Order: sequence, then C-alpha cells, then structure tokens
Amino acid sequence: MASLSLAPQPAPTYMSPPTGFAELYQRFSEMVYRSALRVTGNPADAEDALQTVFARILNQGDRFDLGQMPERYFRRAATNAGLDILRSRGHRAEAQLDESLPHAAPEASPYLKERLRRAIATLDAKDAELFALRYVTGVSNTEIAEMYGLQRSTIGVRLHRIRQWLQHELEK
Repeated sequence: MASLSLAPQPAPTYMSPPTGFAELYQRFSEMVYRSALRVTGNPADAEDALQTVFARILNQGDRFDLGQMPERYFRRAATNAGLDILRSRGHRAEAQLDESLPHAAPEASPYLKERLRRAIATLDAKDAELFALRYVTGVSNTEIAEMYGLQRSTIGVRLHRIRQWLQHELEK
C-alpha cells in the first residue's frame, strides 16, 4: 500500500515572460483578436486564438526577437490560429460562395458567413491561410506576396484558383 507523504513539495517553476512581452501584448492583442474574430465569427473562439498566438510566443521564450516582430506576423498568426479552430470543428460547407464580397462584409447574413467559414475549413492549410488573409482580414495581394516571398501575380492566380475550388465545393 502506498503511503501519502506530507513533506513539503517544491513550488512549481514558471517561466517569466520575455522582456517586452507585456508591451507586445498591449500593442497587438486587439488586432489579433479582431483578425481571429473575422475568421472564426465567434468571440470565444477569437479569445482562444488570441491566447494561442501569445502562448506560442511565451513558449518560444528568448528565441523570439520581440522587438522585431511586425504587425503582419501577428495578423498571419491570428489567421492561422482561427483556421485551426475552424478545422477542429470538422464542418463541411454546403453554401454558395459569393464572389461579389471582397471581404466578409458586415451586411452579409450570419448564416452565409458561417457557411463560408465551413468551406474555408475544408481547404488545404496554405490555401486557407491565403484566402483568409486576403478575403477575411483584408490583407492586400502585395502584402501577402511579401509575407511569402512570391510575386504579386502568383498570389493573384492562387487566390483565383482557390475561389474556383471553393465555388466548386460549395456547389456540391
């Protein structure tokens, strides 16, 4: 029979946040939350994505250069975290993609937005990221090209093909 020890246990050790983390959080948390909310459409999911983005930075510790992290890093990280949440839901889309919407327009019905989110969740990870960056968070083709180190025209062609594929999938 095992006996319980009442001896004092060592206190758990916690990593302290890297220098500048609080300022980084203060500067980018609202933008990360808004970007994730546009992708997920759900405030609780956006909060989860926000926590995921900053937890990843904390887990990297001093390996991140917090002074050199651009806004586009956080926008991309928020988009990816939101897409991960959508994929974890495991939904398939059954709606028509409305190409006339340059972004997820505020006047679009919540039903249409959710169906579009489900369709995006069926895409390959890189394609979903490109689509969400461009059409959900509103990042320009030029900015996306810079993020990926590709030509702007290459991004335009990929986005066109992604829209065609989504349209085909949604018509099933």
